[in-house]
Amino acid sequence: MMEAFQSKARTAIDVLKEASTKRALIIFHDDADGLCSAAITKVALEREGFQISLLCLEKLYSEIIQDVHAKDERIIFYVDIGSSHADMISEFNNGRSLTIILDHHDPKPSKDPKVLDLNLEHFGFKGETDFSGATCCYLFARTLSEINVDLSYLALVGSLEIPEGFRAVNETVLEEALKNRIIQKKGKSFEITRFKMNIDALFSKLQILGAAGYYEGGPELGIKTCISGLSRETEEKIDVLENKRKEVNRRLLGRLYRERLRETKHIQWFDAGDMYAGMGTKVIGQFCSFLSYQTRLVKPNKYILGYVNVPPEIPKWGKLKESYVKASVRTPKLMQSLIDNGKLPGAVNLLDKASEGFGIADGHQYAASVIVPADKKQALIENAEKTVSKN
Repeated sequence: MMEAFQSKARTAIDVLKEASTKRALIIFHDDADGLCSAAITKVALEREGFQISLLCLEKLYSEIIQDVHAKDERIIFYVDIGSSHADMISEFNNGRSLTIILDHHDPKPSKDPKVLDLNLEHFGFKGETDFSGATCCYLFARTLSEINVDLSYLALVGSLEIPEGFRAVNETVLEEALKNRIIQKKGKSFEITRFKMNIDALFSKLQILGAAGYYEGGPELGIKTCISGLSRETEEKIDVLENKRKEVNRRLLGRLYRERLRETKHIQWFDAGDMYAGMGTKVIGQFCSFLSYQTRLVKPNKYILGYVNVPPEIPKWGKLKESYVKASVRTPKLMQSLIDNGKLPGAVNLLDKASEGFGIADGHQYAASVIVPADKKQALIENAEKTVSKN
């Protein structure tokens, strides 16, 4: 399976090296995995002489993708984002730009020969357990040049979002990083040799920078931290952002204990509105994950869904035309075996069906999210309930 990936990666690299431009845009997700993915890809491409632009997106809004693919000639990379919308990307690209997707979210097929999706799910691996977006980027970078083996620590940092630990592809990368002394064992975790920093610590700090700091330059600061290590100024910034997020989490949790979540037969949900104003919408997914462990508050046999309002301004791009909300879904532990056995739809399948015709959904079987117009909140809940009932 890995040989099949490497063969396709080498084909993509041949096309990349023959391209008539050295300008490349990297579109990346705003969590730790996304920041690590962007850092790997940026360094690897710059070593090959490419001029890099960066665009951090929380979701692939159709109007942004249409605009991106209408620009002058450049190579476009989607990292830790993109596979779930390879069909839409293909439609807007329409044979125009070489586009390479390096991702681990559940994929849809590309319809454009110039849109190359190297997601390892196409080669028999599972993005929920076997590899992260950063791992996919690292394997591409290492195929591009062996010098990029020094970036293996970032694949491991990004992969910490996978709760099962390092297995399958990630286990191979771990062994390689240890062998090359890129990392070393430190207690129960691993230390990045060049930074003298634990991979768990870097992961936690990137999660804050990308999500809570989305509108304050956090993603770019996160990429810089991935490459150069943590500065005192960045650490202070992280502390401020985390305190802000914790305070809102505390207030929202208190409200939910007072008011309880709203419920249908299979879904329990709440609306945070503008409580997280100034932060990226990724924070609602992080809160839903935290909420899934609050056994006195949530039901163990119902999907957890949380809404948050989407600010109209997209950093480094512009203003969205419509008003949107984001819905994040998490599945309590008890439900996950039912999803694995096909008795319940996975989170991403649920949102994909429930938002058909008006939403942009992506994610995994236990954690997913969707962007919908603000006036479609009730429709999403009703459609989701019907989807589960029909399963």
